[in-house]
Amino acid sequence: MAQGAERGAAGRVAGLAGVVLCGGHSRRMGRPKAWLPFGGEALLQRVVRRLGEAAWPIAVVAAPGQALPPLPDGVLLVRDPVEGRGPMQGIAAGLDAVAPLAERAAVTSTDAPFLHPAFVRRLADLQAGGHAIAVPQVDGRHHPLAAVYACAVRAEAAALLAEDQLRLSSLFARARTLVAGPALLLEDPALRAADPELRSLRNVNTPEEYAAALRELSGAEAAGQGAGGP
Repeated sequence: MAQGAERGAAGRVAGLAGVVLCGGHSRRMGRPKAWLPFGGEALLQRVVRRLGEAAWPIAVVAAPGQALPPLPDGVLLVRDPVEGRGPMQGIAAGLDAVAPLAERAAVTSTDAPFLHPAFVRRLADLQAGGHAIAVPQVDGRHHPLAAVYACAVRAEAAALLAEDQLRLSSLFARARTLVAGPALLLEDPALRAADPELRSLRNVNTPEEYAAALRELSGAEAAGQGAGGP
């Protein structure tokens, strides 16, 4: 385990908060993704619960006026100060919210039903090795909404927003960033056992993807893994 990634209560990583972005318009889904039923709970509730097994506190970043399902006590609700500025704005707002309480944060989105705590812990271990950001890359694609960010990078994010540079690749260029491919991620035995296919990186953006994820969840439950297993 990398120095600085000690485990806290209930398997949580000490000094690691969580940020869940849910302010998108869900246009391809056709209805709000935060409210989609998934395994007996709303999708946002599931993501918050699973992220909370590895990180705390959790900040949920939503659009102004956006209705959300009930969230656990202690979850911080943050409203995007400006609509339409994408994930850069959401990450900056989330890091601002948790910075008084944590040194870094695991960032995810509301549409990641298979996020696994072991995945979050692995990224936290990698980021603790002297990097400001640890971001997965699979098949040449970065996954900035499944990454760990030092809270200090909110200053760089704010500067980029002021310059109307909204691409997260610009943030990676300014901050010391570790790009973690599947081989590096799966060097961790715990992640290899819990999520060998890196389903933590999967999103549900369309009705078809949502239906497929529900079928996958039902199959896992039938196999005796339960809603917390997949």
